[in-house]
Amino acid sequence: MLIDSHAHIDSPRYTDDRETMLARAAEAGVGAILAIGIGEGPHEMGQTLTLCREFNAKREAGAKLPKLYASAGVYPHNTPEINDAELAKLDSLLDEPETIACGEIGLDYFHEGAPHDVQQAGLIRMLEVAAARKRPILIHCRGTKESTDAWADIFLVLDQHWKRTGLGGVMHCFGAGWEQARRALDMGFLISFAGNVTYPKAQPLRDVAAKMPLDGLLVETDAPWLAPAANRGKRNEPAMMTETARVLAEALKQTPENIAEVTTANFLRLFGLR
Repeated sequence: MLIDSHAHIDSPRYTDDRETMLARAAEAGVGAILAIGIGEGPHEMGQTLTLCREFNAKREAGAKLPKLYASAGVYPHNTPEINDAELAKLDSLLDEPETIACGEIGLDYFHEGAPHDVQQAGLIRMLEVAAARKRPILIHCRGTKESTDAWADIFLVLDQHWKRTGLGGVMHCFGAGWEQARRALDMGFLISFAGNVTYPKAQPLRDVAAKMPLDGLLVETDAPWLAPAANRGKRNEPAMMTETARVLAEALKQTPENIAEVTTANFLRLFGLR
Protein backbone atom coordinates (compact mmCIF):
# COMPACT_ATOMS: atom_id res chain seq x y z
CA MET A 1 0.00 0.00 0.00
CA LEU A 2 1.09 3.53 -0.79
CA ILE A 3 -0.06 6.64 1.05
CA ASP A 4 -0.24 9.95 -0.80
CA SER A 5 0.85 12.35 1.91
CA HIS A 6 -0.28 15.49 0.07
CA ALA A 7 -3.02 15.89 -2.54
CA HIS A 8 -5.47 18.71 -3.24
CA ILE A 9 -8.50 16.54 -3.99
CA ASP A 10 -10.83 19.51 -3.52
CA SER A 11 -9.40 21.13 -6.66
CA PRO A 12 -12.02 22.22 -9.20
CA ARG A 13 -10.03 20.17 -11.72
CA TYR A 14 -11.60 17.05 -10.17
CA THR A 15 -15.17 18.34 -10.10
CA ASP A 16 -16.34 16.15 -12.98
CA ASP A 17 -14.67 12.88 -11.96
CA ARG A 18 -13.56 13.05 -8.33
CA GLU A 19 -14.92 9.64 -7.30
CA THR A 20 -13.56 7.98 -10.44
CA MET A 21 -10.18 9.59 -9.79
CA LEU A 22 -10.17 8.21 -6.25
CA ALA A 23 -11.18 4.77 -7.50
CA ARG A 24 -8.20 4.82 -9.89
CA ALA A 25 -5.96 5.58 -6.91
CA ALA A 26 -7.26 2.54 -5.03
CA GLU A 27 -6.79 0.40 -8.13
CA ALA A 28 -3.15 1.58 -8.33
CA GLY A 29 -2.50 0.54 -4.72
CA VAL A 30 -2.95 3.89 -2.97
CA GLY A 31 -4.56 2.97 0.32
CA ALA A 32 -4.86 6.43 1.88
CA ILE A 33 -4.60 10.11 0.96
CA LEU A 34 -4.02 13.19 3.07
CA ALA A 35 -6.37 15.76 1.50
CA ILE A 36 -4.97 19.25 1.89
CA GLY A 37 -7.37 21.83 3.29
CA ILE A 38 -6.26 25.21 2.05
CA GLY A 39 -8.64 25.70 -0.88
CA GLU A 40 -8.47 29.13 -2.46
CA GLY A 41 -8.19 30.81 0.93
CA PRO A 42 -9.25 30.55 4.57
CA HIS A 43 -12.94 30.51 3.66
CA GLU A 44 -12.40 27.10 2.00
CA MET A 45 -10.35 25.44 4.75
CA GLY A 46 -13.15 23.04 5.65
CA GLN A 47 -14.14 21.72 2.26
CA THR A 48 -11.69 18.80 2.25
CA LEU A 49 -13.08 17.63 5.59
CA THR A 50 -16.53 17.50 3.97
CA LEU A 51 -15.11 15.48 1.05
CA CYS A 52 -13.31 13.12 3.40
CA ARG A 53 -16.50 12.36 5.24
CA GLU A 54 -18.43 11.87 2.01
CA PHE A 55 -16.02 9.42 0.43
CA ASN A 56 -15.07 7.62 3.63
CA ALA A 57 -18.77 6.88 4.09
CA LYS A 58 -18.88 5.41 0.59
CA ARG A 59 -15.75 3.40 1.37
CA GLU A 60 -17.32 2.00 4.51
CA ALA A 61 -20.37 1.07 2.46
CA GLY A 62 -18.19 -1.04 0.17
CA ALA A 63 -16.82 1.29 -2.51
CA LYS A 64 -13.19 0.60 -3.44
CA LEU A 65 -11.72 3.96 -2.48
CA PRO A 66 -8.68 5.07 -0.45
CA LYS A 67 -9.06 6.11 3.17
CA LEU A 68 -9.09 9.91 3.30
CA TYR A 69 -7.66 12.18 5.98
CA ALA A 70 -7.87 15.97 6.04
CA SER A 71 -5.65 18.90 6.93
CA ALA A 72 -6.47 22.57 7.43
CA GLY A 73 -4.37 25.67 7.10
CA VAL A 74 -3.71 28.91 5.23
CA TYR A 75 -1.30 29.04 2.30
CA PRO A 76 1.54 31.58 2.68
CA HIS A 77 0.17 34.04 0.14
CA ASN A 78 -3.24 34.02 1.82
CA THR A 79 -1.81 34.98 5.22
CA PRO A 80 -3.03 38.60 4.87
CA GLU A 81 -6.54 37.15 5.21
CA ILE A 82 -5.83 35.63 8.62
CA ASN A 83 -7.81 37.17 11.47
CA ASP A 84 -9.15 35.98 14.80
CA ALA A 85 -12.24 34.47 13.18
CA GLU A 86 -10.18 32.46 10.69
CA LEU A 87 -7.87 31.26 13.44
CA ALA A 88 -10.89 30.14 15.43
CA LYS A 89 -12.10 28.27 12.35
CA LEU A 90 -8.70 26.61 12.00
CA ASP A 91 -8.77 25.63 15.65
CA SER A 92 -12.23 24.11 15.24
CA LEU A 93 -11.18 22.12 12.17
CA LEU A 94 -8.05 20.80 13.87
CA ASP A 95 -10.25 19.55 16.69
CA GLU A 96 -12.06 17.19 14.28
CA PRO A 97 -10.74 13.60 14.39
CA GLU A 98 -10.39 13.34 10.60
CA THR A 99 -8.18 16.46 10.49
CA ILE A 100 -4.77 15.06 11.33
CA ALA A 101 -2.48 17.94 10.31
CA CYS A 102 -2.19 21.70 10.05
CA GLY A 103 -1.17 22.76 6.59
CA GLU A 104 0.06 23.42 4.18
CA ILE A 105 1.55 26.44 5.87
CA GLY A 106 4.94 28.06 5.56
CA LEU A 107 6.84 30.58 3.45
CA ASP A 108 6.86 31.20 -0.30
CA TYR A 109 9.39 33.70 -1.58
CA PHE A 110 9.34 32.35 -5.14
CA HIS A 111 6.04 33.88 -6.26
CA GLU A 112 5.01 37.48 -5.79
CA GLY A 113 2.41 37.78 -3.08
CA ALA A 114 2.21 38.43 0.63
CA PRO A 115 5.17 40.34 2.11
CA HIS A 116 7.68 38.08 3.83
CA ASP A 117 7.06 39.53 7.29
CA VAL A 118 3.30 39.00 6.88
CA GLN A 119 3.88 35.38 5.89
CA GLN A 120 6.09 34.83 8.92
CA ALA A 121 3.61 36.44 11.32
CA GLY A 122 0.74 34.38 9.94
CA LEU A 123 2.79 31.21 10.16
CA ILE A 124 3.62 31.84 13.81
CA ARG A 125 -0.05 32.35 14.68
CA MET A 126 -0.99 29.07 12.99
CA LEU A 127 1.84 27.23 14.75
CA GLU A 128 0.33 28.32 18.05
CA VAL A 129 -3.05 26.86 17.07
CA ALA A 130 -1.50 23.61 15.82
CA ALA A 131 0.56 23.23 18.97
CA ALA A 132 -2.48 23.69 21.18
CA ARG A 133 -4.32 20.98 19.22
CA LYS A 134 -1.20 18.76 19.10
CA ARG A 135 -1.32 18.43 15.32
CA PRO A 136 1.82 17.95 13.19
CA ILE A 137 2.35 20.58 10.49
CA LEU A 138 2.78 20.42 6.72
CA ILE A 139 5.40 22.93 5.63
CA HIS A 140 5.53 24.62 2.25
CA CYS A 141 8.89 26.33 1.76
CA ARG A 142 10.03 27.75 -1.52
CA GLY A 143 12.75 30.28 -2.14
CA THR A 144 14.11 31.78 -5.32
CA LYS A 145 16.64 30.11 -7.58
CA GLU A 146 19.23 32.63 -6.41
CA SER A 147 18.59 32.50 -2.67
CA THR A 148 17.88 30.15 0.24
CA ASP A 149 16.44 32.98 2.36
CA ALA A 150 13.08 31.22 2.66
CA TRP A 151 14.76 28.16 4.16
CA ALA A 152 16.83 30.26 6.55
CA ASP A 153 13.69 32.03 7.69
CA ILE A 154 11.58 28.87 8.00
CA PHE A 155 14.17 27.24 10.24
CA LEU A 156 14.42 30.40 12.33
CA VAL A 157 10.64 30.39 12.88
CA LEU A 158 10.50 26.65 13.56
CA ASP A 159 13.44 26.77 15.96
CA GLN A 160 11.77 29.50 17.97
CA HIS A 161 8.11 28.49 17.78
CA TRP A 162 7.80 24.79 16.93
CA LYS A 163 10.77 22.60 17.77
CA ARG A 164 9.98 22.53 21.47
CA THR A 165 6.54 20.98 20.82
CA GLY A 166 8.11 17.73 19.63
CA LEU A 167 5.18 17.29 17.23
CA GLY A 168 7.23 17.38 14.04
CA GLY A 169 5.62 17.44 10.66
CA VAL A 170 6.28 17.11 6.94
CA MET A 171 8.48 19.11 4.61
CA HIS A 172 6.11 18.80 1.67
CA CYS A 173 7.22 18.64 -1.98
CA PHE A 174 10.83 18.90 -0.88
CA GLY A 175 13.03 20.74 -3.35
CA ALA A 176 16.07 21.96 -1.41
CA GLY A 177 19.46 20.45 -0.65
CA TRP A 178 20.83 17.91 1.79
CA GLU A 179 21.69 20.55 4.40
CA GLN A 180 18.04 21.64 4.59
CA ALA A 181 16.86 18.02 4.62
CA ARG A 182 19.25 17.14 7.43
CA ARG A 183 18.13 20.10 9.54
CA ALA A 184 14.49 19.17 9.03
CA LEU A 185 15.13 15.54 9.96
CA ASP A 186 16.97 16.63 13.10
CA MET A 187 13.89 18.65 14.06
CA GLY A 188 11.61 15.60 13.74
CA PHE A 189 10.23 16.28 10.28
CA LEU A 190 9.66 13.77 7.51
CA ILE A 191 10.77 14.67 3.98
CA SER A 192 8.14 14.16 1.29
CA PHE A 193 9.06 13.84 -2.37
CA ALA A 194 6.65 14.63 -5.20
CA GLY A 195 6.60 14.00 -8.95
CA ASN A 196 9.29 16.58 -9.67
CA VAL A 197 11.88 14.13 -8.33
CA THR A 198 11.27 12.11 -11.53
CA TYR A 199 12.10 14.93 -13.95
CA PRO A 200 15.21 14.55 -16.13
CA LYS A 201 16.86 17.70 -14.74
CA ALA A 202 16.14 16.75 -11.11
CA GLN A 203 19.30 14.72 -10.51
CA PRO A 204 20.36 17.00 -7.60
CA LEU A 205 17.05 16.23 -5.90
CA ARG A 206 17.50 12.50 -6.52
CA ASP A 207 20.96 12.81 -4.99
CA VAL A 208 19.33 14.21 -1.84
CA ALA A 209 16.79 11.38 -1.87
CA ALA A 210 19.61 8.86 -2.09
CA LYS A 211 20.98 10.09 1.26
CA MET A 212 17.66 9.87 3.07
CA PRO A 213 17.20 7.51 6.02
CA LEU A 214 14.25 5.26 5.24
CA ASP A 215 12.48 6.26 8.44
CA GLY A 216 12.46 9.92 7.34
CA LEU A 217 10.80 9.50 3.97
CA LEU A 218 7.33 10.15 2.55
CA VAL A 219 5.94 10.24 -0.97
CA GLU A 220 3.23 12.50 -2.36
CA THR A 221 1.65 13.82 -5.54
CA ASP A 222 0.78 17.46 -4.73
CA ALA A 223 -2.01 16.67 -7.19
CA PRO A 224 -3.34 18.13 -9.40
CA TRP A 225 0.13 19.62 -9.99
CA LEU A 226 3.56 18.08 -10.66
CA ALA A 227 2.60 14.96 -12.56
CA PRO A 228 5.57 12.56 -12.77
CA ALA A 229 7.74 12.58 -15.88
CA ALA A 230 5.71 9.99 -17.81
CA ASN A 231 2.62 12.17 -17.50
CA ARG A 232 4.22 15.59 -17.26
CA GLY A 233 1.91 18.34 -18.44
CA LYS A 234 -1.20 16.37 -17.60
CA ARG A 235 -3.43 16.72 -14.56
CA ASN A 236 -1.77 14.82 -11.74
CA GLU A 237 -3.70 12.44 -9.49
CA PRO A 238 -2.84 10.00 -6.69
CA ALA A 239 -2.81 6.96 -9.00
CA MET A 240 0.28 8.40 -10.69
CA MET A 241 2.41 8.33 -7.54
CA THR A 242 3.61 4.82 -8.29
CA GLU A 243 6.16 6.32 -10.71
CA THR A 244 7.47 8.65 -8.00
CA ALA A 245 7.80 5.72 -5.61
CA ARG A 246 9.67 3.75 -8.29
CA VAL A 247 12.18 6.58 -8.87
CA LEU A 248 12.73 6.96 -5.13
CA ALA A 249 13.29 3.22 -4.90
CA GLU A 250 15.98 3.43 -7.60
CA ALA A 251 17.70 6.35 -5.88
CA LEU A 252 17.76 4.52 -2.55
CA LYS A 253 18.57 1.11 -4.03
CA GLN A 254 15.35 -0.33 -2.63
CA THR A 255 12.40 -2.12 -4.17
CA PRO A 256 9.20 -0.14 -4.85
CA GLU A 257 7.46 -2.52 -2.45
CA ASN A 258 9.87 -1.60 0.33
CA ILE A 259 9.43 2.12 -0.35
CA ALA A 260 5.67 1.64 -0.11
CA GLU A 261 6.07 -0.24 3.16
CA VAL A 262 8.41 2.21 4.88
CA THR A 263 6.62 5.39 3.74
CA THR A 264 3.30 3.98 4.90
CA ALA A 265 4.82 3.11 8.28
CA ASN A 266 6.35 6.59 8.55
CA PHE A 267 3.05 8.30 7.79
CA LEU A 268 1.14 6.22 10.33
CA ARG A 269 3.79 6.81 12.98
CA LEU A 270 3.90 10.59 12.52
CA PHE A 271 0.15 10.99 12.75
CA GLY A 272 -0.43 8.37 15.44
CA LEU A 273 -2.58 6.19 13.19
CA ARG A 274 -2.97 2.44 12.90
